[in-house]
Amino acid sequence: MAGRVVGIDPGLGVTGYAVLEPGQVVDRSRVGLNGQPYCRPGPVVVEAGVIRSSRGGVGKSLAARLAALHAGILDVLDSYPPQALALEQVHSHPRHPRTAILMAHARGVIVLAAQLRGVPVVGYSASRIKKTLTGSGRAPKEQMQHAVRIELGLVRPPEPHDVADACAVALCHYQTLKLKMLG
Repeated sequence: MAGRVVGIDPGLGVTGYAVLEPGQVVDRSRVGLNGQPYCRPGPVVVEAGVIRSSRGGVGKSLAARLAALHAGILDVLDSYPPQALALEQVHSHPRHPRTAILMAHARGVIVLAAQLRGVPVVGYSASRIKKTLTGSGRAPKEQMQHAVRIELGLVRPPEPHDVADACAVALCHYQTLKLKMLG
């Protein structure tokens, strides 16, 4: 199994992150022979949260927001040094090209932070993340949150949704590595 992984759901205003590492997941849906919840090997959440690069005012410049995001990512990488950083790839819709450009800026400073700390970056498309966790590349958000909750042995899905999405990215990386090792 992989070592520690940081999953990132990039955003210019709010970026979700999740630090996962190998451990014992408590599976509350099963009971062991001793009547205690069943435990299985799998990734566990060490830390998760959001980086708010828009903190300090709506009129904050793009450069200031990117600098705040960069500093936040460096803080996470320094606090929880990972073996890899899993990052959701930029997706765009023809009707919203500006959004894709802004997301690419955010993704760029995240990749730069990882490079400065010597952390390899692996990108996954949203449809690949959904397919890996649920079997469907078009899974709705609720199904994704349920899959994340079950895989990580959580009582409820992580909140806000940016954190749940970051967990999903990191889980996709774990599952992808697991399949490579088996196959």
